[in-house]
Amino acid sequence: MPMAVGVIETLGFPAILAAADAMVKSAEVTIVYNDKAESGRFVVAVRGQVSEVNRSVEAGIIAGEETYGGEVITHYIVPNPPENVESVLPIHFTEKTEPFRIF
Repeated sequence: MPMAVGVIETLGFPAILAAADAMVKSAEVTIVYNDKAESGRFVVAVRGQVSEVNRSVEAGIIAGEETYGGEVITHYIVPNPPENVESVLPIHFTEKTEPFRIF
């Protein structure tokens, strides 16, 4: 099954919280990474089937933008990332995220 990774970066924590919430509620995806970027920017990454990640990122963008004071700075979807990308970047399923993985 083709897997993808979708990433959203926002300005401010409330916007990333709303985006992450919308992402997992709107599609069958798993959050695999979240962290502070810099200067009040936050990042969340999800994994799942390509169609699910597309739907998830769309919902996350809307939720992040609708948050009071929230701003979605950038977003990106990578369908079928190669193994070398998965081994270097923090986008793979880990022991911590595995219980929430949707097959």
